[in-house]
Amino acid sequence: MLRNAEETIGKLIEKQSVSFISSVDQDNYPNTKAMLPPRKREGIKVFYFTTNTSSMRVAQFRTNAKACIYFCDNESFRGVMLKGTMEVLEDEESKKMIWQDGDTMYYSKGVADPDYCVLKFISKSGRYYTNFSSQDFNIE
Repeated sequence: MLRNAEETIGKLIEKQSVSFISSVDQDNYPNTKAMLPPRKREGIKVFYFTTNTSSMRVAQFRTNAKACIYFCDNESFRGVMLKGTMEVLEDEESKKMIWQDGDTMYYSKGVADPDYCVLKFISKSGRYYTNFSSQDFNIE
């Protein structure tokens, strides 16, 4: 059993400069994309990412909310996969919550840019890999 899962996995996630998100396409195949780390997280249960509303990934999440996110530490060869659902948020409050200085480089019209949205991932379970062993766990 993984002891202190939230703390152990949280520390791994905080150190990563890249995260991977996976969606399901119209043919039911997984699609994975490297992204910047989440802008905000609530333990290992809820994660918030920024992305373009016009992206293929957003269209896929709108059709099928099943999702997966993955974080890995190349130096220690540890990783965690979290499975759950992804919501596409376009309300002003959510957009302001994770907006950062410099985001106008990606979204020239600021927080109100129609091509700016928030992806909210809610995890249900996960799999942690370390020391040549994997452990499944559920998230409450």
